[in-house]
Amino acid sequence: MKSITLLIVCLSAILYNQDNNKITIFLVGDSTVQNGSGKGSHGLWGWGAFLADQMDTSRVEVINKARGGRSSRTFISEGLWNLIHDQIKKGDYVIIQFGHNGGPVNDNFRARGSIKGNGEETLEINNMLNGKRELVKSYGWYIRKYIADTKAKGGIPIVCSLVARNRWEGDKVIRARDTYTAWAKEAAMMEGAHFIDLNDLVATKYESLGERQVTKNLFLTDHTHTNYDGAVINAKLVAQAIKDLRGCDLSEMVK
Repeated sequence: MKSITLLIVCLSAILYNQDNNKITIFLVGDSTVQNGSGKGSHGLWGWGAFLADQMDTSRVEVINKARGGRSSRTFISEGLWNLIHDQIKKGDYVIIQFGHNGGPVNDNFRARGSIKGNGEETLEINNMLNGKRELVKSYGWYIRKYIADTKAKGGIPIVCSLVARNRWEGDKVIRARDTYTAWAKEAAMMEGAHFIDLNDLVATKYESLGERQVTKNLFLTDHTHTNYDGAVINAKLVAQAIKDLRGCDLSEMVK
């Protein structure tokens, strides 16, 4: 009996060490990454719910910490980033995707906008959510903070541009080339992070399917949030993009 108990303890220890040695991929973003992993999604799904299906989970663990309704600014100001930052260990990856909830800077009930661009300018506002004064910075500044914080812990940051919306001009999907894609790419370059132009990858995929097919089969309620099938498509695009990254060891862990 003692020998059986000892065997169980040893096996448990081995399994624990195997899991403990796994590389973690933390996902940081908004509802287009998070949807489906919580209540109230109403059939909407984010690509983060399916990224693990594309990875070698014997070697990596995907932890989806994205949160609906958050922006690059509020994910930090609400303390969500600190909770993740404390868990990052050397060799872990952090995939960052924000932009949909950026918008203009104001003090309204959402108070989640950031200054456009990638500069150092600031704007002080009254935040109606918490009744406090807040110093708002640029979208790019927040992205650079995620990158710098991740690298400071020995982690590897990967920045994604925001997923494309189901908005068309003729037979082409409208892209965010000159706004959030450009700012995310510039921030990644400035801080030496990997960059995935998910906005263009998703838009190109939608164009191959056609507007009618995309609208009918991948979107339920609006032009931003995909259903299950749309999220799976986007997760596969993210995984393929990771596989194609140069100088990124995570590429070897894509199925």
